[in-house]
Amino acid sequence: MNLERVAGLVNIILEEIGEDPKREGLLRTPERVAKSYEFLTGGYKSDIDEILNGAVFEEKYDEMVIVKDIDFYSMCEHHMIPFYGKVHVAYLPAGKIVGLSKIPRIVDAFARRLQVQERMTQQIADVLNKNLKPSGVGVVVEAYHMCMMMRGVQKQNSITTTSAMHGDFRNDNLTRSEFLDLIATKRI
Repeated sequence: MNLERVAGLVNIILEEIGEDPKREGLLRTPERVAKSYEFLTGGYKSDIDEILNGAVFEEKYDEMVIVKDIDFYSMCEHHMIPFYGKVHVAYLPAGKIVGLSKIPRIVDAFARRLQVQERMTQQIADVLNKNLKPSGVGVVVEAYHMCMMMRGVQKQNSITTTSAMHGDFRNDNLTRSEFLDLIATKRI
């Protein structure tokens, strides 16, 4: 990302909305916004192979593995306004497990892009399915969308929930139900 160019464009936006970019409080705003966007869209530079970094291991464990309540922040591609919430991920190992810290890193790789929640949910499930070849993968995302809260319909408490299921999570109602029950339960 060309930070200087983005800062110049932010300066133009400030002028167009009626602000004075030379006002004391706005003097460094274009540079701060440019750096902010660089961070918030850093997922475009993410490489899943680098994230996994050899942390997929052979293991004879075949029961459900769940990492739930993974916080995420993303940007709606329609309005470039944040949406945020929790991601819950489960998989049924079929000979391979992944280092647990890699799952939130995968979430961040897809969240830190201009996104729609539906695509992000599917991308997380697809990456785990491809790299682990498990018996099944389930991903549920619950999010607040600032584009619905700050503008548009202005509904402050609406939560959008999406899911993506592969293998046994899609085909076996008991497996799906167990996953959904476990992510609904607060244990700690």
